[in-house]
Amino acid sequence: MQVAGPSSDDEMVACFLRGELVSPRFGARLHDALRAAGLPEQLVVEPDLEDADANAARRDLLGDTRGYGRGVELFDESFPSVVTWVRAVLTSEELAGVRYMDYPYWNELSGGSRLPMDAATRIRAGVRAYDVPNERFEHAAMLVADGRTLPPLILVGVGYRLLVCLEGHLRLTAYALAGFPRPVTCLVGTAPSMHRWAH
Repeated sequence: MQVAGPSSDDEMVACFLRGELVSPRFGARLHDALRAAGLPEQLVVEPDLEDADANAARRDLLGDTRGYGRGVELFDESFPSVVTWVRAVLTSEELAGVRYMDYPYWNELSGGSRLPMDAATRIRAGVRAYDVPNERFEHAAMLVADGRTLPPLILVGVGYRLLVCLEGHLRLTAYALAGFPRPVTCLVGTAPSMHRWAH
């Protein structure tokens, strides 16, 4: 893994929200939260990380929609309050070793391994986790194969060796379906107690 430079909680939040904005599963909830708060979509689409008020608004949005900073939902009490974030480039081999979060859907899709290559093999074989169609993965894999740049994956771990996907499961699966054709830029967060969440 090649560390490209430091990142921050604010950049992680901005990247997380940008990824969720176009998510078939979570996008509607984020759009609703933006409307309820009277905030423009631009706050997420083109984040200004130098604007403290905008950063605070995005943290509130992620708190409202996913529990960030509140010890609930995705960011439950096991997620560390202090995380060191970096921008890093992962090789194809390193990406193949990233695990999905421990969640029933991803466990089922990967056959219990939580590895994206196993999920890709099962998708190609026509396996559907909980009878959810796989077309979204196949469409995203076509974008990867066409050379499209996708938003950064957000990965976490105690260190850099055993990483778990925090945000970007669909994209990670698409990279696997496309055969991990090239290195990928990610945000990587580490903390000594991250094993409690990223086990």
